[in-house]
Amino acid sequence: MSNNSITKTKTSIKHAKGFDIELVKNINKLTIKSPYPESTIFYEYYLVGVNDDASKIPIGSKIIKTPIERIVVTSTTHIPMLELLEVEKSLVGFPNMEYVSSKKTRNLIDTGKVQELGMDANLNTEILIDLNPDAVIGFSINGANSSFSTIERANIPVIYNGDWLEESPLGRAEWIKFFGILFNKEKMADSIFKSIEKNYLEAKEIATNSTIKPTVLSGIMFKDVWNLPSGESFVARLLQDANTDFLWKDTKGKGSLYLNFESVLEKAQHADLWIAPGYFSTKKEMIQASKLYTQFDAFNNNTIYIFSNKKGSTGGVIYYELAPTRPDLVLKDLIKIAHPTLLSDYELSFFEKMN
Repeated sequence: MSNNSITKTKTSIKHAKGFDIELVKNINKLTIKSPYPESTIFYEYYLVGVNDDASKIPIGSKIIKTPIERIVVTSTTHIPMLELLEVEKSLVGFPNMEYVSSKKTRNLIDTGKVQELGMDANLNTEILIDLNPDAVIGFSINGANSSFSTIERANIPVIYNGDWLEESPLGRAEWIKFFGILFNKEKMADSIFKSIEKNYLEAKEIATNSTIKPTVLSGIMFKDVWNLPSGESFVARLLQDANTDFLWKDTKGKGSLYLNFESVLEKAQHADLWIAPGYFSTKKEMIQASKLYTQFDAFNNNTIYIFSNKKGSTGGVIYYELAPTRPDLVLKDLIKIAHPTLLSDYELSFFEKMN
Protein backbone atom coordinates (compact mmCIF):
# COMPACT_ATOMS: atom_id res chain seq x y z
CA MET A 1 0.00 0.00 0.00
CA SER A 2 0.97 3.67 -0.23
CA ASN A 3 3.76 5.03 1.96
CA ASN A 4 2.04 7.97 3.66
CA SER A 5 5.34 9.65 4.59
CA ILE A 6 6.07 10.31 0.90
CA THR A 7 4.79 13.58 -0.54
CA LYS A 8 2.12 12.95 -3.14
CA THR A 9 -0.22 14.99 -5.30
CA LYS A 10 -3.36 13.49 -6.82
CA THR A 11 -4.15 14.12 -10.45
CA SER A 12 -7.55 14.99 -11.84
CA ILE A 13 -9.34 11.63 -11.86
CA LYS A 14 -12.94 12.86 -11.54
CA HIS A 15 -15.30 10.04 -12.50
CA ALA A 16 -13.34 6.75 -12.57
CA LYS A 17 -13.27 4.79 -9.33
CA GLY A 18 -11.05 1.92 -10.44
CA PHE A 19 -7.69 3.66 -10.77
CA ASP A 20 -5.71 6.61 -9.49
CA ILE A 21 -2.61 8.49 -10.58
CA GLU A 22 -0.38 10.22 -8.02
CA LEU A 23 2.90 12.06 -8.21
CA VAL A 24 5.25 10.58 -5.60
CA LYS A 25 8.65 12.34 -5.29
CA ASN A 26 8.20 13.46 -8.91
CA ILE A 27 7.52 9.86 -10.05
CA ASN A 28 4.11 8.93 -11.40
CA LYS A 29 2.44 6.12 -9.47
CA LEU A 30 -0.48 4.26 -11.02
CA THR A 31 -2.81 2.46 -8.59
CA ILE A 32 -5.38 -0.03 -9.86
CA LYS A 33 -8.09 -0.03 -7.19
CA SER A 34 -10.57 -2.41 -8.90
CA PRO A 35 -8.60 -4.97 -10.90
CA TYR A 36 -11.49 -7.46 -10.92
CA PRO A 37 -14.94 -7.86 -9.30
CA GLU A 38 -14.99 -7.99 -5.48
CA SER A 39 -11.22 -7.49 -5.35
CA THR A 40 -9.73 -6.38 -2.03
CA ILE A 41 -6.26 -5.96 -3.55
CA PHE A 42 -4.72 -2.77 -4.95
CA TYR A 43 -1.97 -2.99 -7.57
CA GLU A 44 0.63 -0.22 -7.59
CA TYR A 45 3.07 0.59 -10.40
CA TYR A 46 5.77 3.25 -10.46
CA LEU A 47 6.20 4.70 -13.94
CA VAL A 48 9.82 5.67 -14.41
CA GLY A 49 10.98 7.83 -17.29
CA VAL A 50 14.55 8.06 -18.64
CA ASN A 51 15.43 11.13 -16.57
CA ASP A 52 13.57 10.13 -13.39
CA ASP A 53 15.40 9.47 -10.11
CA ALA A 54 14.06 6.09 -9.04
CA SER A 55 16.13 5.91 -5.84
CA LYS A 56 13.20 7.02 -3.64
CA ILE A 57 10.84 4.27 -4.83
CA PRO A 58 10.10 1.72 -2.08
CA ILE A 59 12.11 -1.50 -2.44
CA GLY A 60 10.14 -4.33 -4.08
CA SER A 61 7.78 -2.00 -5.96
CA LYS A 62 6.60 -2.80 -9.48
CA ILE A 63 8.38 -0.51 -11.93
CA ILE A 64 7.40 0.19 -15.52
CA LYS A 65 9.69 2.16 -17.79
CA THR A 66 7.92 4.87 -19.76
CA PRO A 67 7.07 5.83 -22.38
CA ILE A 68 5.97 2.35 -23.41
CA GLU A 69 7.07 1.52 -26.95
CA ARG A 70 5.69 -2.02 -27.38
CA ILE A 71 2.35 -3.00 -25.85
CA VAL A 72 -0.07 -5.94 -25.79
CA VAL A 73 -3.72 -5.19 -24.96
CA THR A 74 -6.41 -7.83 -24.50
CA SER A 75 -9.76 -6.08 -25.01
CA THR A 76 -11.13 -4.35 -28.10
CA THR A 77 -12.19 -1.51 -25.77
CA HIS A 78 -8.50 -0.63 -25.39
CA ILE A 79 -8.03 -0.09 -29.15
CA PRO A 80 -9.86 3.28 -29.52
CA MET A 81 -7.88 4.73 -26.62
CA LEU A 82 -4.57 3.81 -28.25
CA GLU A 83 -5.78 5.35 -31.51
CA LEU A 84 -6.99 8.59 -29.91
CA LEU A 85 -3.56 8.95 -28.29
CA GLU A 86 -1.95 8.18 -31.69
CA VAL A 87 0.05 5.26 -30.29
CA GLU A 88 -1.71 2.38 -32.09
CA LYS A 89 1.57 1.50 -33.86
CA SER A 90 2.96 0.42 -30.47
CA LEU A 91 0.53 -2.52 -30.48
CA VAL A 92 2.44 -5.76 -31.14
CA GLY A 93 -0.02 -8.47 -30.06
CA PHE A 94 -3.74 -9.05 -29.44
CA PRO A 95 -5.98 -12.09 -28.74
CA ASN A 96 -8.98 -12.81 -31.03
CA MET A 97 -7.93 -10.28 -33.66
CA GLU A 98 -11.05 -10.86 -35.78
CA TYR A 99 -13.05 -8.85 -33.22
CA VAL A 100 -11.05 -5.67 -33.92
CA SER A 101 -13.15 -3.34 -36.11
CA SER A 102 -11.22 -0.08 -36.35
CA LYS A 103 -9.78 0.48 -39.83
CA LYS A 104 -6.51 1.93 -38.49
CA THR A 105 -5.71 -1.07 -36.31
CA ARG A 106 -7.11 -3.55 -38.83
CA ASN A 107 -4.60 -2.17 -41.32
CA LEU A 108 -1.78 -2.88 -38.83
CA ILE A 109 -3.14 -6.41 -38.36
CA ASP A 110 -3.52 -7.01 -42.11
CA THR A 111 0.06 -5.90 -42.78
CA GLY A 112 1.46 -8.25 -40.11
CA LYS A 113 2.39 -5.61 -37.56
CA VAL A 114 0.25 -7.25 -34.82
CA GLN A 115 0.53 -10.91 -33.79
CA GLU A 116 -2.46 -13.15 -32.99
CA LEU A 117 -2.25 -14.28 -29.35
CA GLY A 118 -5.02 -16.87 -29.24
CA MET A 119 -8.12 -16.86 -27.06
CA ASP A 120 -8.94 -14.37 -24.28
CA ALA A 121 -8.00 -16.14 -21.04
CA ASN A 122 -5.75 -18.70 -22.74
CA LEU A 123 -3.14 -16.41 -24.26
CA ASN A 124 -0.39 -17.97 -26.34
CA THR A 125 2.32 -17.06 -23.85
CA GLU A 126 5.16 -18.39 -26.04
CA ILE A 127 4.39 -15.95 -28.84
CA LEU A 128 3.73 -13.15 -26.37
CA ILE A 129 7.03 -13.62 -24.51
CA ASP A 130 8.89 -13.70 -27.85
CA LEU A 131 7.29 -10.35 -28.73
CA ASN A 132 8.84 -8.95 -25.52
CA PRO A 133 6.39 -6.07 -24.97
CA ASP A 134 7.09 -3.37 -22.37
CA ALA A 135 3.72 -4.17 -20.78
CA VAL A 136 0.63 -6.34 -21.16
CA ILE A 137 -2.72 -4.72 -20.39
CA GLY A 138 -4.97 -7.49 -19.09
CA PHE A 139 -8.35 -7.89 -17.49
CA SER A 140 -9.50 -10.60 -15.15
CA ILE A 141 -12.78 -11.98 -13.84
CA ASN A 142 -11.32 -13.22 -10.56
CA GLY A 143 -7.56 -12.53 -10.40
CA ALA A 144 -6.58 -16.14 -11.12
CA ASN A 145 -5.03 -16.15 -14.59
CA SER A 146 -2.26 -18.63 -15.28
CA SER A 147 -1.30 -16.88 -18.54
CA PHE A 148 -0.59 -13.63 -16.69
CA SER A 149 1.48 -15.48 -14.07
CA THR A 150 3.60 -17.05 -16.83
CA ILE A 151 4.10 -13.65 -18.49
CA GLU A 152 5.14 -12.00 -15.21
CA ARG A 153 7.66 -14.78 -14.54
CA ALA A 154 9.27 -13.77 -17.86
CA ASN A 155 9.73 -10.26 -16.38
CA ILE A 156 7.04 -8.68 -18.57
CA PRO A 157 4.75 -6.43 -16.47
CA VAL A 158 1.02 -7.21 -16.52
CA ILE A 159 -1.25 -4.28 -15.64
CA TYR A 160 -4.87 -5.07 -14.81
CA ASN A 161 -7.34 -2.76 -16.54
CA GLY A 162 -10.69 -2.62 -14.75
CA ASP A 163 -12.42 -0.08 -17.00
CA TRP A 164 -15.32 -2.50 -17.56
CA LEU A 165 -16.15 -2.40 -13.83
CA GLU A 166 -16.88 1.34 -13.81
CA GLU A 167 -20.43 2.32 -12.89
CA SER A 168 -20.64 5.53 -14.89
CA PRO A 169 -20.15 6.08 -18.63
CA LEU A 170 -17.73 8.97 -18.00
CA GLY A 171 -15.87 6.88 -15.43
CA ARG A 172 -15.23 4.27 -18.08
CA ALA A 173 -14.14 6.81 -20.69
CA GLU A 174 -11.72 8.39 -18.21
CA TRP A 175 -9.50 5.30 -18.45
CA ILE A 176 -7.90 7.00 -21.45
CA LYS A 177 -5.80 8.73 -18.75
CA PHE A 178 -4.54 5.27 -17.73
CA PHE A 179 -3.10 4.84 -21.23
CA GLY A 180 -1.97 8.47 -21.35
CA ILE A 181 0.31 8.04 -18.34
CA LEU A 182 1.91 4.89 -19.82
CA PHE A 183 2.85 6.69 -23.03
CA ASN A 184 3.84 10.03 -21.41
CA LYS A 185 0.79 11.60 -23.04
CA GLU A 186 -1.00 12.78 -19.91
CA LYS A 187 -1.89 16.21 -21.30
CA MET A 188 -3.24 14.75 -24.53
CA ALA A 189 -5.32 12.16 -22.65
CA ASP A 190 -6.67 14.85 -20.33
CA SER A 191 -7.64 17.05 -23.29
CA ILE A 192 -9.37 14.19 -25.12
CA PHE A 193 -11.31 13.20 -22.02
CA LYS A 194 -12.36 16.79 -21.28
CA SER A 195 -13.81 17.02 -24.79
CA ILE A 196 -15.78 13.76 -24.36
CA GLU A 197 -16.96 14.87 -20.91
CA LYS A 198 -18.08 18.29 -22.24
CA ASN A 199 -19.99 16.68 -25.14
CA TYR A 200 -21.63 14.20 -22.77
CA LEU A 201 -22.73 16.76 -20.19
CA GLU A 202 -24.03 19.14 -22.87
CA ALA A 203 -26.08 16.34 -24.43
CA LYS A 204 -27.42 15.32 -21.02
CA GLU A 205 -28.52 18.92 -20.43
CA ILE A 206 -30.22 19.07 -23.85
CA ALA A 207 -32.18 15.89 -23.00
CA THR A 208 -33.77 17.61 -20.01
CA ASN A 209 -35.57 19.96 -22.42
CA SER A 210 -38.04 17.21 -23.28
CA THR A 211 -41.16 16.90 -21.15
CA ILE A 212 -41.83 13.45 -22.66
CA LYS A 213 -40.03 10.53 -21.02
CA PRO A 214 -40.51 7.40 -23.16
CA THR A 215 -40.59 4.07 -21.35
CA VAL A 216 -37.80 1.65 -22.28
CA LEU A 217 -37.45 -2.14 -22.44
CA SER A 218 -34.05 -3.73 -23.09
CA GLY A 219 -32.47 -7.13 -23.53
CA ILE A 220 -33.71 -10.48 -24.77
CA MET A 221 -34.45 -14.07 -23.72
CA PHE A 222 -31.76 -16.72 -23.63
CA LYS A 223 -32.98 -20.25 -22.83
CA ASP A 224 -36.24 -18.87 -21.43
CA VAL A 225 -34.47 -16.38 -19.13
CA TRP A 226 -34.72 -12.68 -19.97
CA ASN A 227 -31.40 -10.90 -19.58
CA LEU A 228 -31.48 -7.10 -19.19
CA PRO A 229 -29.37 -4.36 -17.52
CA SER A 230 -29.64 -3.75 -13.78
CA GLY A 231 -30.71 -0.35 -12.49
CA GLU A 232 -27.20 0.72 -11.45
CA SER A 233 -25.48 -0.44 -14.63
CA PHE A 234 -23.58 1.48 -17.30
CA VAL A 235 -26.52 1.09 -19.72
CA ALA A 236 -29.13 2.17 -17.16
CA ARG A 237 -27.13 5.33 -16.43
CA LEU A 238 -27.04 6.18 -20.14
CA LEU A 239 -30.80 5.66 -20.45
CA GLN A 240 -31.36 7.86 -17.40
CA ASP A 241 -29.10 10.61 -18.76
CA ALA A 242 -31.00 10.45 -22.07
CA ASN A 243 -34.14 11.39 -20.09
CA THR A 244 -35.95 8.09 -20.67
CA ASP A 245 -37.86 5.92 -18.21
CA PHE A 246 -35.98 2.62 -18.08
CA LEU A 247 -38.53 0.32 -16.47
CA TRP A 248 -35.98 -1.46 -14.25
CA LYS A 249 -34.22 1.72 -13.12
CA ASP A 250 -34.97 1.03 -9.44
CA THR A 251 -33.32 -2.40 -9.31
CA LYS A 252 -30.00 -2.94 -7.55
CA GLY A 253 -26.77 -4.18 -9.09
CA LYS A 254 -24.32 -3.05 -11.76
CA GLY A 255 -24.56 -6.09 -14.02
CA SER A 256 -27.58 -7.89 -15.46
CA LEU A 257 -30.97 -9.03 -14.20
CA TYR A 258 -32.23 -12.53 -15.06
CA LEU A 259 -36.02 -12.57 -15.23
CA ASN A 260 -38.85 -14.79 -16.43
CA PHE A 261 -40.84 -13.82 -19.51
CA GLU A 262 -44.10 -13.20 -17.65
CA SER A 263 -42.60 -10.58 -15.33
CA VAL A 264 -41.01 -8.74 -18.26
CA LEU A 265 -44.25 -8.79 -20.28
CA GLU A 266 -46.25 -7.52 -17.32
CA LYS A 267 -43.95 -4.55 -16.83
CA ALA A 268 -42.95 -3.72 -20.41
CA GLN A 269 -45.71 -4.90 -22.77
CA HIS A 270 -46.60 -1.28 -23.53
CA ALA A 271 -43.06 0.17 -23.42
CA ASP A 272 -42.49 2.92 -26.01
CA LEU A 273 -38.99 1.77 -27.00
CA TRP A 274 -37.04 -1.47 -27.06
CA ILE A 275 -33.31 -0.71 -26.96
CA ALA A 276 -30.69 -3.36 -27.80
CA PRO A 277 -32.52 -6.71 -28.10
CA GLY A 278 -29.36 -8.79 -27.82
CA TYR A 279 -27.76 -10.21 -30.94
CA PHE A 280 -30.84 -10.07 -33.20
CA SER A 281 -30.60 -8.08 -36.43
CA THR A 282 -34.18 -8.33 -37.76
CA LYS A 283 -37.71 -8.86 -36.46
CA LYS A 284 -37.88 -12.02 -38.59
CA GLU A 285 -34.97 -13.48 -36.60
CA MET A 286 -36.76 -12.61 -33.37
CA ILE A 287 -39.98 -14.36 -34.41
CA GLN A 288 -38.01 -17.45 -35.46
CA ALA A 289 -36.44 -17.53 -31.99
CA SER A 290 -39.73 -16.96 -30.15
CA LYS A 291 -43.20 -15.79 -31.15
CA LEU A 292 -43.56 -14.42 -27.61
CA TYR A 293 -41.74 -11.25 -28.71
CA THR A 294 -44.73 -10.27 -30.85
CA GLN A 295 -46.70 -9.52 -27.66
CA PHE A 296 -44.78 -6.29 -27.07
CA ASP A 297 -46.02 -2.95 -28.43
CA ALA A 298 -42.49 -1.90 -29.37
CA PHE A 299 -42.24 -4.96 -31.64
CA ASN A 300 -45.52 -4.16 -33.40
CA ASN A 301 -44.90 -0.40 -33.53
CA ASN A 302 -41.42 -0.80 -35.06
CA THR A 303 -39.66 1.01 -32.23
CA ILE A 304 -36.84 -1.49 -31.69
CA TYR A 305 -33.30 -0.09 -31.97
CA ILE A 306 -30.17 -2.17 -32.40
CA PHE A 307 -26.40 -1.70 -32.63
CA SER A 308 -25.61 -5.26 -33.72
CA ASN A 309 -25.71 -4.50 -37.47
CA LYS A 310 -22.81 -2.03 -37.50
CA LYS A 311 -19.70 -4.21 -37.79
CA GLY A 312 -16.08 -4.03 -38.82
CA SER A 313 -14.76 -5.84 -41.90
CA THR A 314 -14.15 -9.08 -39.96
CA GLY A 315 -17.44 -9.11 -38.06
CA GLY A 316 -16.61 -7.35 -34.79
CA VAL A 317 -19.48 -5.20 -33.47
CA ILE A 318 -18.28 -1.57 -33.49
CA TYR A 319 -20.39 -0.63 -30.44
CA TYR A 320 -18.55 -3.07 -28.17
CA GLU A 321 -15.20 -1.64 -29.22
CA LEU A 322 -15.86 2.10 -29.36
CA ALA A 323 -18.86 2.84 -27.09
CA PRO A 324 -16.97 2.69 -23.75
CA THR A 325 -14.53 5.36 -24.98
CA ARG A 326 -17.24 7.52 -26.60
CA PRO A 327 -20.23 7.50 -24.23
CA ASP A 328 -21.03 10.98 -25.54
CA LEU A 329 -21.95 9.44 -28.91
CA VAL A 330 -23.99 6.65 -27.28
CA LEU A 331 -25.88 9.24 -25.23
CA LYS A 332 -26.57 11.34 -28.33
CA ASP A 333 -27.85 8.22 -30.11
CA LEU A 334 -30.27 7.50 -27.26
CA ILE A 335 -31.45 11.12 -27.13
CA LYS A 336 -31.98 11.11 -30.90
CA ILE A 337 -34.06 7.91 -30.59
CA ALA A 338 -36.07 9.06 -27.56
CA HIS A 339 -36.43 12.76 -28.41
CA PRO A 340 -35.92 13.12 -32.21
CA THR A 341 -36.53 16.89 -32.30
CA LEU A 342 -33.78 17.75 -29.79
CA LEU A 343 -30.79 16.76 -31.95
CA SER A 344 -32.22 17.44 -35.39
CA ASP A 345 -28.87 17.53 -37.23
CA TYR A 346 -27.29 14.56 -35.45
CA GLU A 347 -26.99 11.21 -37.24
CA LEU A 348 -26.90 7.97 -35.26
CA SER A 349 -23.39 6.62 -34.61
CA PHE A 350 -24.14 3.10 -33.32
CA PHE A 351 -27.86 2.40 -33.32
CA GLU A 352 -30.40 1.97 -36.10
CA LYS A 353 -34.06 1.03 -36.25
CA MET A 354 -34.59 -2.72 -36.62
CA ASN A 355 -36.23 -3.89 -39.86
